[in-house]
Amino acid sequence: MSTEVARFFSEQSPLATEVSSFRPREQQREMALAVADAIKNNAILVAEAGTGTGKTFAYLVPALLGGGKVIISTGTKNLQDQLFQKDLPMVRDALKAPVSIALLKGRANYICHYHLERTAHDGRFATREDIKHLGKIKKYAKITSTGDKSGVADVPENAPIWLQVTSTRDNCLGQECPNHKECFVLHARTEAMKADIVVVNHHLFFADVMLKDDGVAELLPACNTVIFDEAHQLPETASLFFGENLSTTQLLDLAQDSRIEALTSAKDFAPLPKACDELDKAARDLRLVFKKEGRMPAIATGSFKDFAPQLKNLSEKLKQINDMLESQAARSEGLENCWQRAQAFSLLLKNWQDDKADDKVRWLEVYHHSLQLNATPLSIAEIFEKQIGSTARAWIFTSATLAVKQDFSHYQGEMGLLKAKTACWDSPFDYEKQALLYVPSGLPEPNSEGYTEAVIQAALPMIEASRGRAFLLFTSLRAMQRAHEILTAEFDLRGWSYPLLLQGEGSRNELLGRFREHGNAVLLGSQSFWEGVDVRGEALSLVIIDKLPFAPPDDPVLAARIAQISKQGRNAFMEYQLPRTIITLKQGAGRLIRDENDRGVLMICDPRLITKQYGKRIWQSLPPMKRTRVETEAVAFFTAQSEATPRE
Repeated sequence: MSTEVARFFSEQSPLATEVSSFRPREQQREMALAVADAIKNNAILVAEAGTGTGKTFAYLVPALLGGGKVIISTGTKNLQDQLFQKDLPMVRDALKAPVSIALLKGRANYICHYHLERTAHDGRFATREDIKHLGKIKKYAKITSTGDKSGVADVPENAPIWLQVTSTRDNCLGQECPNHKECFVLHARTEAMKADIVVVNHHLFFADVMLKDDGVAELLPACNTVIFDEAHQLPETASLFFGENLSTTQLLDLAQDSRIEALTSAKDFAPLPKACDELDKAARDLRLVFKKEGRMPAIATGSFKDFAPQLKNLSEKLKQINDMLESQAARSEGLENCWQRAQAFSLLLKNWQDDKADDKVRWLEVYHHSLQLNATPLSIAEIFEKQIGSTARAWIFTSATLAVKQDFSHYQGEMGLLKAKTACWDSPFDYEKQALLYVPSGLPEPNSEGYTEAVIQAALPMIEASRGRAFLLFTSLRAMQRAHEILTAEFDLRGWSYPLLLQGEGSRNELLGRFREHGNAVLLGSQSFWEGVDVRGEALSLVIIDKLPFAPPDDPVLAARIAQISKQGRNAFMEYQLPRTIITLKQGAGRLIRDENDRGVLMICDPRLITKQYGKRIWQSLPPMKRTRVETEAVAFFTAQSEATPRE
């Protein structure tokens, strides 16, 4: 297969003649050959490919030519859709490969006939908007062949009505459902079973492998190759699914579904609706114990005197409804389903209260309307190693950010991939000519009061020099909001007309669309803009990062993992915290140069990059840009660019 793969990355190949964006690159060809070798030998490959390498084509060509069944898992639904709708068909047509492809999403993305009918019949809506949206969804459900909610463009993805017309793993009736034969989730699974190449996302992959829910677990036995794109996200995603969690939202849904089922299938059993109301209240009361949102270790709940009694009360109310549902379960599929859920939730709640498991960290996350109890493994390496070692197949892990100075040991250790082959290809871009790394001098330490104000004062000359066209990336929402307040005042004071965009003022796609359209905007973002964002051309010429993205030290999972590493006599900072920070920083820095014609400045404001011994290790892991600490040199980088372009 290697000879055939190599042929498709030459200047005379069908890719070159049929795909206008294709450019033959040695790094891409080498990566494609490494992927082909891993597929042929059922090997594990961990591959970092710098921005512009063309890693998507580098794994798609051998995947399409390999002849077996392939699962491709991505980090986001956006990339999932792009692969299925654009990249895969394009490469398949160029190769003239006779393969079938399918897209499989989580069940929350598909309309459920049963819940749609039940919601319409029940007639309980919070707003008129919900009624209007329901009408559009009902019309769409009659004409769609997939039931994918993305097909209803004028009902927002986050509209509350979607929760009522889609199913969850908890409330799906499975084969007992009266609409089983026309089920959109079942149809998507069937298509995926038949296809040669199936595109999923990381959340779905791990949810299914662990919970045997949405079809990936059924696909795996027949699968020859699994490819993880955006593989740097896997440690966090896998931790989420290899652990256990229970939220008050799940319990409220159980109470509501049990109440509806009681009214339709057990009208003569009066105690059940009352028990539903009591469970509902107990779940809400537990959430109300906490005044602030955030994360905390289980041990910290001792300082909240109401937590233990409210948790005990919730356990009792859950047991009560569990017993009642057991006595009524035979009367309908819906009641049977509610009973099964109540049993599972009771076990999760009991497990969470067990503080003897030393291989997991127990913690809580308080959201605006809900509370989630979590038990996360201290390490996922052993669990994941067992998962991938169970059957002979190829496993490919790829991203632009997996290594620290081309060293993969941190990632391999976290994921249990110590025996994997590793390979690293630098970006083909000429960073020395295209980009400049600027670390301003004179800024205070990041934890000092007034740090965000100092960052913005240092950023203003750069924003003026770049004429807007900037991303400001922050490590916290609080700093982002404060920076937005300062910039709004400064823009008014200086009479600058650069559009100022703030994360949260619309969906990420909407904001990016406006950013590109304006051509001179300044966008402030936090976590969701550090990765998966692609703005090519002059519209983005300056990326400013306020701090090195160290995870918050009070994060309960991080704190527990640091404690465990330290207990073993190892250096948790150098082995765990620093590599994670470098990988995240590489993602943020990667927003700047997206094309061989892009030019720009990466401004990292954190003085620790220079003052701390570990700073050298960080900047040596970034692309090889020229570096400066002098503002006039950084401003001058834009001069040549702007001389030919009149200022607004």
